[in-house]
Amino acid sequence: MRYKVNPKNGDNLSILGYGCMRLPRNEKEAVRLLRRAIDSGVNYLDTAYIYMGNEALVGKALEGGYRERVKLATKMPPYFVGKYEDFDKIFNAQLRNLKTDYIDYYLIHMLTDVKVWERLKDIGLMRWFEEKRAKGQICNLGFSYHGGGESFVELLDAYDWDFCMIQYNFYDEKNQAGRNGLEYAARKGLPVMVMEPLRGGKLVNVSKQVNQVWENAYVKRSPAEWALRWVWNQPEVTLLLSGMNTMDTLNENLRVADAAEPESFTEGDFALFEEARALIAASTKVPCTACGYCMPCPRGVDIPTCFHALNQIPIEGGTLSWTKYLMLTSMTAETTCASRCVKCGACEAHCPQGIAIRENLDIVKRTFEGPLYGPARFIIKKFMRFN
Repeated sequence: MRYKVNPKNGDNLSILGYGCMRLPRNEKEAVRLLRRAIDSGVNYLDTAYIYMGNEALVGKALEGGYRERVKLATKMPPYFVGKYEDFDKIFNAQLRNLKTDYIDYYLIHMLTDVKVWERLKDIGLMRWFEEKRAKGQICNLGFSYHGGGESFVELLDAYDWDFCMIQYNFYDEKNQAGRNGLEYAARKGLPVMVMEPLRGGKLVNVSKQVNQVWENAYVKRSPAEWALRWVWNQPEVTLLLSGMNTMDTLNENLRVADAAEPESFTEGDFALFEEARALIAASTKVPCTACGYCMPCPRGVDIPTCFHALNQIPIEGGTLSWTKYLMLTSMTAETTCASRCVKCGACEAHCPQGIAIRENLDIVKRTFEGPLYGPARFIIKKFMRFN
């Protein structure tokens, strides 16, 4: 495992961090994956308060001496904070979940702009944080970000942050904080943690045309390896977070992390990414990363699954995508299809990608819920006994 030194505090951080949001729900398997990663040199783990049950899984895995071997990151959701007491309410719950008495890297989760930052300061965030730092309960304060480039720079300048986290991959090079934001943060001496290096798998589960780009390359690498190497190619990146939910994925990412080097790409390599980016953009209907921040829907719509089915049409074809949509939205106790949406808009307030969810759910409904959908769903419900 290769490591980078955090210029702010001297920590040696593994260039491969564990993004725990997509851990298996099975406790035994989640613990096995996390401990295998730590034993292999991964020493940065990232979770969050709003990842339901996730902090508790991580806490379980860190028992038996593993906590002392990692830098632990978790996040405070600003939209759950209305008064000063809420800071401690959330933080104390996190310490209980994680079975620890301190957090190495604490983030304001999905900080969108300076206005939200100012609101938290008005409530008393800085006084609270300084008290926690003095007690050794929080070592570093940062934020995760999903907004535009201009607001990102404003936030970086609003406070002397210890680190930051951005969504960054070869598809999003000019989106959100983007390359300009990455380089600006690096010039300020901030460690930059990268999330969504594979865009929730969207850069891996690609069309035949995109796969052909990598097949034609001078060296044989999987789409995932190409995408991870693209992030690690940039020296401004401190580490990337990968949501490794199988042992095969973990082992492969460990292998790539050992081999990847910064500033090793050729002009030909960059041309491959330009070609792949254009093909993916042309085939992606909804830029959903399946992060789940929009969930739960008060009407029970499985929003990520709906958008996944729509995005799979160019890859799997209409018939197979329709079949999967039917099965995934019907083989449940309650139907989770797009037509359950009542356009309340609760989901859109939390979407990091700024997706017009209601509008796109209408497209899903028109695409998949034609005359055959109702009868097929009825048959599934009746004969497979999901009621």
